[in-house]
Amino acid sequence: MGTYDPEPSRLSRWAEKVAVDNEDGLTTAQLMLTNKDLKPVEPERRTWGPWNFVGFWIADSFNINTWMISSSMIVNGLSWWQSWLCVWIGYAIAGCFICLTGRIGATYHIGFPVVSRSSFGIWGCLWPVFNRAAMACIWYGVQSYIGGHCVYLMIRSIWLSWDRTTIPNTFAADSGTTTADFVSFFLFWLVSLPAIWFPVHTIRHLFTVKAYFVPCAGIAFLIWALVRAGGPGPIVSQGASIEGSALAWEFIKGVMSSIANFATLIVNDPDFTRFAGKPRDAFWSQLFTIPLGFALTSLIGILVSSSSVIIYPGSQPIWDPLDLLERFIDDGGSGQRFGVFVISLAFALAQLGTNIAANSVSAGSDLTALLPRFINIRRGGYICAAVGLAMCPYNLLTSANQFTTYLSSYSVFLSSIAGVMCSDYYFVRKGYLEIRELYDARKTGPYFFSFGFHWRAYAAYISGILINVVGFAGAVNGGNVPDGATYIYNFNFFCGFIISTGMYWFLCWAFPIPACSDRWMEVGDQIDDVRLAYDQSSQNDVDEEHALSSKHGKDHTKTV
Repeated sequence: MGTYDPEPSRLSRWAEKVAVDNEDGLTTAQLMLTNKDLKPVEPERRTWGPWNFVGFWIADSFNINTWMISSSMIVNGLSWWQSWLCVWIGYAIAGCFICLTGRIGATYHIGFPVVSRSSFGIWGCLWPVFNRAAMACIWYGVQSYIGGHCVYLMIRSIWLSWDRTTIPNTFAADSGTTTADFVSFFLFWLVSLPAIWFPVHTIRHLFTVKAYFVPCAGIAFLIWALVRAGGPGPIVSQGASIEGSALAWEFIKGVMSSIANFATLIVNDPDFTRFAGKPRDAFWSQLFTIPLGFALTSLIGILVSSSSVIIYPGSQPIWDPLDLLERFIDDGGSGQRFGVFVISLAFALAQLGTNIAANSVSAGSDLTALLPRFINIRRGGYICAAVGLAMCPYNLLTSANQFTTYLSSYSVFLSSIAGVMCSDYYFVRKGYLEIRELYDARKTGPYFFSFGFHWRAYAAYISGILINVVGFAGAVNGGNVPDGATYIYNFNFFCGFIISTGMYWFLCWAFPIPACSDRWMEVGDQIDDVRLAYDQSSQNDVDEEHALSSKHGKDHTKTV
């Protein structure tokens, strides 16, 4: 007679307690593919209109990284107007890429993890999703540390004794941080936790508040600096310090640096546009707001930094606005410290909004796709925050050159993902997706491919990386590589995107795949709800798909 082992039932009960809510009747495999946060957004949650996206990007543009984006270009030899032109061109191009990937989410109301299943496969999408999640966690730590500097200034504007040079330091001299800075970083991290709790479709209100408050504070900072300096300073009157081909290549690197700063958001823009009421709500609002918002923020950064040379004669330009605010605390009275407190509060809010939008929500969505049975966006956001605290983000901020190199290098991997996604949607499938099949774990599904992986997508993805890999190694390790590889790498995002796009299209043309349209056909507006359980809705959905196909006169391959 066997003995009773209570452990399996106990584990099962614990698993049920921590599992997230889901649709009844799903198979075990389907439970690894969906939960409420991964399903298409139902009509009542499609609450983002065009002005919400305008506020979103205006709010996102006013952050410390954008403020400093022109600094490395000027330091490397460009004039102020040349670096500003790089920002305009770079972010205008980035806006086009954003609209390309964002339209998929706005049309079918699905996020990046689900979109990537149509190209990389039901299980093959896990690698690009993990790739993006890891990047989001790293960025969360970096943005939180910058936000911690804002908190440091807020505390010090009240109590001057909060000084990193006088408070006993328990960190190594070469660590890139001090006890006071790390405590400020922890406080910002701690205060950010409640913001992760709210559902994604409701946080648009945070961006609305930020879009009004933060730009006003930034403009006030500009006026304050110009008044103290009596003018914009010498940077706006000096020309480029390089010329010829060196100037041309530095200009190209400046444009690509601006695009690289957007590489993560280009990939996961569907995570936000899926809440759009209509596809056009996420088009013009993003296409124009992105270059305008980021260019104006960069211009403010250039003028303020140029003014710092006059305010503090004999010093180098202060490119970090937080460093300049810290100088204002040291040489001002209580009124000046109050101004620093308000502006630092605005910058802290800017970092919070950017962190939630670009990192917490993105990581939460991606981690949800990695383990949907037990992780939703909220839980994923808190995992992201924990990783951001555990890492050492200050190591990435030790120099402007190291930070921009890190930005550009990682865009090599993300550009290939974006290229495969866009090629699949626009050139291969021509806007047609069978939404329910994106949650189908059966081998007969059109997105299952080979064992759940799509070899054509991975071949294209690797091709987009290989074109840049030699130049990537030279940029990261500082080694000697052929000039041709360096020149190719200077166009890293374009090269990765174009090669992966073209390779994916060619492979799908040579080896056709199912569920494709022979003409442009987006049917996302006819999808209100998707029920996934096979035994409840399979036949109804199949009949609806075939009826829809007949209505549009479409000939496509589908296996059930």
